Amino acid sequence: MGISSLFKKKSLTEQPPTLGVNELFAEERPQYEEGYDKEKDVIIRMVGKKSDKAYQTRGIEDVGAKNNWKGWLYLAPVIILVAVFLIYPLVNTIFIAFTSNYKYASGEFDGLTLTNFTYILGLTASSTGAVEKDFVNYALPNTFLVVIITVPVSTMLSLLIAVALNSIKWFQKILQTIFFLPYVTNTIAVGMVFSVIFDKSGVINFLFGTETTWIYGADRWTAMVPLMLYIVWGSIPFKILVLLSGLQGIDKQYYQAAQIDAAPKSKVLFKITVPLLSPQILYLLITSFIGAWKEYTAVVGLFNGPGTLGKSSTDKNMLTVVYYVYDNLQTNTSSAAAAAVLLFVIILVFTALQFWASKKRVHY
Repeated sequence: MGISSLFKKKSLTEQPPTLGVNELFAEERPQYEEGYDKEKDVIIRMVGKKSDKAYQTRGIEDVGAKNNWKGWLYLAPVIILVAVFLIYPLVNTIFIAFTSNYKYASGEFDGLTLTNFTYILGLTASSTGAVEKDFVNYALPNTFLVVIITVPVSTMLSLLIAVALNSIKWFQKILQTIFFLPYVTNTIAVGMVFSVIFDKSGVINFLFGTETTWIYGADRWTAMVPLMLYIVWGSIPFKILVLLSGLQGIDKQYYQAAQIDAAPKSKVLFKITVPLLSPQILYLLITSFIGAWKEYTAVVGLFNGPGTLGKSSTDKNMLTVVYYVYDNLQTNTSSAAAAAVLLFVIILVFTALQFWASKKRVHY
């Protein structure tokens, strides 16, 4: 008996192939809807989006569908808090931005209008004939300057410090704690310390032998220097913590291969470290841009008012967009709401652009 005949005989004893759903149910079947069929006492699950065949299971309880109410019950406290403290204020602010002469205490208004946006941009005058100049001349430029300077500088410094800390084995925990202290320190207290350091008779002028007026009564652009330094110094700790955790998760084999190839440290930083940290860097850039656009506490901490002369400033040269909102919240609520909505749109556009740009630069 040949080998071929032996295999032919053996193949006759094999079990027939299992038929698929299409072969087993070749006849026409009606369209099914996914779910529980009470008449047939079955749970129907669709095989595919385009398939008209259904998979039926008998005697199995749909636990997921039955316990949906429990999931909603667990989420209810968070949903209520989000609705009360986030969704309602957002919708209410958008509504107030389009009202005319909105009364903060009573909630009364004279009608709907678009002039609140043109008023804060200085395009139209108010009902009393006043023209708003502070928002365009100070609030928007100051905030934009804070964003484009403090965010890149603080992110780059945080990356360099995190890389240095990651290479230090001794005293690493102590140094992490020292660098993280500004993040948990009271903002107003830190602002007072910076005010003393940058005082006319303070440490900075003493070290450099100058008599420059940095804060109280200073020129707008001179006062920007301590303001930027204060914002950068306060935003670095959290970035260091995030980047350091990302660095510790990078596989050491990449650095070992670079060491074997004798790659310079600058190339290792920009060709290995930065690409592998791109998800953390994207997260920090997005949150930092949002935080910089909403900057308010730094101005209060340093200047205690909208200008370099504090609350008595007639020239509100240190205004930011959020400071403008707080400054007009009770006296001109509609304009404050319009500024808040405009800030929301700006942040939304910036965030969308960052997500779009990150598609080619971020590696997960």
